[in-house]
Amino acid sequence: MNTPFTFKHTQPTNMDPNKKYPAIFLLHGMGSNEDDLPQLVQDFKEQCHIFSLRGPITQKPGYAFFTIQEVGNPDREIFDKVLVALQRFILEAIEEYQVDLHKVYVLGFSQGAVLAQSLAFAMGNLITGIVALSGYTPKFVTEEYAIRPVNHLHAFISHGDYDYIIPSQWGAESKEIFEQFGAIVTFKQYPDGHGVTPENLRDLTAFLAQELQDNIQ
Repeated sequence: MNTPFTFKHTQPTNMDPNKKYPAIFLLHGMGSNEDDLPQLVQDFKEQCHIFSLRGPITQKPGYAFFTIQEVGNPDREIFDKVLVALQRFILEAIEEYQVDLHKVYVLGFSQGAVLAQSLAFAMGNLITGIVALSGYTPKFVTEEYAIRPVNHLHAFISHGDYDYIIPSQWGAESKEIFEQFGAIVTFKQYPDGHGVTPENLRDLTAFLAQELQDNIQ
């Protein structure tokens, strides 16, 4: 693929050359890397393409996808560029690999969740579903972007009640925004900070399992 992103890809086991398979795109949080999130979807690695991307910006101890002026306020120029690059990456992956157009999912944590939600609005029905963990939807996305319909979208949005980085209220607001635009939303809150609890992992796994059940062998 002709992409600026460093990424790791695993493909389904025992692939049938005449069959297309679901894909899950993973977007990590600030200061992390492409090795952070694959553990969350390990139950699906036999049946799905899994693409775990590394943010292009060095942010110790890892990387970031975009910089911020303050929490909830991404640097717009950088954010817009990375969102376009992510859209291009997803489209190229669909073209190059045996990806089922009706089973394209984006899972992100923190700023990765911000991007997952933004990609849903930017790409419309090219994204089947999202898992957004501890993120938010930037106001400029719904107010200034040429957004596409999300009334087909299934979204899992979750947040910790005691999140000290991104307020839990912002997760609830994202739920309301997606529902206003017609998406089907599963919203969960947990007695936790800025992280993924075992219960959160069970719930997102159940969500994806339900979404992917047609592809389970």
